[in-house]
Amino acid sequence: MIKVDRRTLMVGAAAVGVYATVKSTYVSAQAAAGPFTLAPLPYAPNKNEPHIDTMTMEIHHGRHHALFVNNLNGAAKDNAELFKKPIQELIGNLNSVPENLRTLVRNSGGGHANHTMFWQIMGGSGGEPSGAIADAIKSDLGGFEKMQGDFNARGVAVFGSGWVFVASDKGGKLSLVSKGGQDNPLMDGLMPIFGNDVWEHAYYLKYQNRRADYLKSWWNVVDWAKVNERYAAAKSGKFTI
Repeated sequence: MIKVDRRTLMVGAAAVGVYATVKSTYVSAQAAAGPFTLAPLPYAPNKNEPHIDTMTMEIHHGRHHALFVNNLNGAAKDNAELFKKPIQELIGNLNSVPENLRTLVRNSGGGHANHTMFWQIMGGSGGEPSGAIADAIKSDLGGFEKMQGDFNARGVAVFGSGWVFVASDKGGKLSLVSKGGQDNPLMDGLMPIFGNDVWEHAYYLKYQNRRADYLKSWWNVVDWAKVNERYAAAKSGKFTI
């Protein structure tokens, strides 16, 4: 017979209680009214199971991304004219943003752009890319297998929190870009075609400190059709975030 002491039962009950609290309250997190909106996930939160767990998706979208949108809308109350500009214009030209708002735009604006991309390009079935993005990966990044390995290595190498991207210039040439915090390739005149979030909140519930395992597993949920749409927009001059 397995013996369970009182302390173990109390710890287990507390953990269940925390989970239930988060599970029951995350859905109430809504972005404040303003010029920026938190779009709903384009698929059910469990769509990326087992590679990204449902609870992580719910908290990541409904709490973390919502906070960035709330911060932007809060700043817009007293700076309405500035925040009429689209987010890609604001973070793409940070020096034009008043100094007292620059850090907020960099962090929350970058976070809003990064996460908007992130939700869009997941929910797929992974595998190898096809179409224009596959051709560009082959010509610019040495092929899918090499790009995948280099991408994962860049993601592992990010110190602390950040992102790893495949970005495009206006001519459609691809490059690998890693960024700290919520910085975005738009800040360097490039367009993020797809990328992975390596902040701990993106993977810690399932993978703990095993970021490399998360990066490897993440490829199973990439939606290459959406990636191709973003790449086409970049080359046609219609890219937003």
